[in-house]
Amino acid sequence: MNYKGVIFDLDGVIVQTDRYHYLAWKQLADRLRIPFNETVNRRLRGVSRMESLEIVLEASSVSYSQEQKEALAAEKNEIYRGYLSRMTPADVSREVLLVLTTLKTSGVKLAIGSSSKNAKLILRKVGLEGFFHAVSDGTNIVNSKPDPEVFLAAQEMLGLEPKECLVVEDAVAGVQAAFAGGMDCAAVGDAAKAHIATYELARFSELIDLII
Repeated sequence: MNYKGVIFDLDGVIVQTDRYHYLAWKQLADRLRIPFNETVNRRLRGVSRMESLEIVLEASSVSYSQEQKEALAAEKNEIYRGYLSRMTPADVSREVLLVLTTLKTSGVKLAIGSSSKNAKLILRKVGLEGFFHAVSDGTNIVNSKPDPEVFLAAQEMLGLEPKECLVVEDAVAGVQAAFAGGMDCAAVGDAAKAHIATYELARFSELIDLII
């Protein structure tokens, strides 16, 4: 089946920022003396910043007010943005750039569907600002994945129907969001290992044969 549009998650798909998220949450958790490791970090994939904070605080013996939680989330984001400031176009692999360029020149509409409020900053730092036909991110949605809102918004921006779009995701919550929005999903990374997506990609470049 040929798709007219492809909606990409950003973190873990177009760029690998998972490590930066982990380091930022770890720094905050260490300051609060809350245990935090890679196992907990995996639960944060694809969910919003405030929902991630709630997961981190599950291991805390201290109760925080909503105002305090918002301050903690802002603190984590500042740490994370510090890491993002170091990103360059070299953070986009040749394989990813080849796939994006091939699809775009073939007339496929491309969009970003990310729960991150830092999506536009990341795209700017890696030289992809203005490359995608649409960017739907944490600044224009209320509900994060597995709610399909971010993908449905991207699909509407592209002027396509859900069935005409393929979502590319690395998180289980993202695959669930794609299906909830009536879209097929190609999974990479951890999401591919879960064996729940429409397609499981061993290599990102497989998207070219899948779509064109």
